Amino acid sequence: MECAKPTVLAIGATGKFANLVVPELVKRKATVRALVRDDERAMIARSIGASEIALGDLRNRDSLLRAVTGVDAVFHIGPAFALDEAALGVALVEAAEQAGVKKFVFSSVIQPTNTRLKNHASKVPVEDAIYSSKLQYTILHPANFMQNISFAWTSILDRHAFSEPFPADVKIARVDYRDVAEIAAIALTQDTLAFATLELSAGMYNRVEIAAALSDELGYPIEPLEPSFGEWVKEARLPYSDHQIHLLSKVHEHYRSFGLGGNSLTLKAALGRNPRSLREYIRDLVNASTKQANKG
Repeated sequence: MECAKPTVLAIGATGKFANLVVPELVKRKATVRALVRDDERAMIARSIGASEIALGDLRNRDSLLRAVTGVDAVFHIGPAFALDEAALGVALVEAAEQAGVKKFVFSSVIQPTNTRLKNHASKVPVEDAIYSSKLQYTILHPANFMQNISFAWTSILDRHAFSEPFPADVKIARVDYRDVAEIAAIALTQDTLAFATLELSAGMYNRVEIAAALSDELGYPIEPLEPSFGEWVKEARLPYSDHQIHLLSKVHEHYRSFGLGGNSLTLKAALGRNPRSLREYIRDLVNASTKQANKG
């Protein structure tokens, strides 16, 4: 289905990652309908380019059916570490198919069949529902997001250190979610990525390399630290429940033991260019921080 000006429902449009998809869709002349829970989030969604608002919730089937009615495509990224993440995704797939939606793009996770990690395994039922539907799908398997570095930005600047609770020499596949957002927008507005399941990684980097890039771009040394998981959680002040923290701890245990593999070949082919590198991401992060400080 090639549609000149498709209407796309964006799930999580005001979230930290899906909000990067909305501007990419607008660039491609798509009409973006944002599913949001209240008027405050509706204002945020409009500010980044959404022109239609669907008030509702993934957990409310009636509002979900209203949201998908009349759209050509759906972008979905599930709530991180939610107990019912799989059920929410499956319900959305079923609602989309019932409403006659043509395209469905799911931002899943790299290695979803790594079922030792519950947050990875929770993507499998959603993917199964997609594969067992008549939707024209594109499934994205992004690696660890480079944007996670920005969430530690205050600590990096204040302490001159970047901390993660696993050894500094462990290599983790990482990706700039701006590239993932671009792939999602291409898939939602064109047919070139139809029925593709894509591993999206820009490369594998360890914390020593991240700290070195931060040091170069900031102009002073940044130390790669390895706190305990408990210390890291306390410093990060994550808005997670105890259950979510437990699931996250298992992810970091896995990184400690095995790292996280990923290959940039698919991402490069899908973009038609080299993906953004870690160095490029950090340079953009530093420049944005400098501009913000100058405004203040």
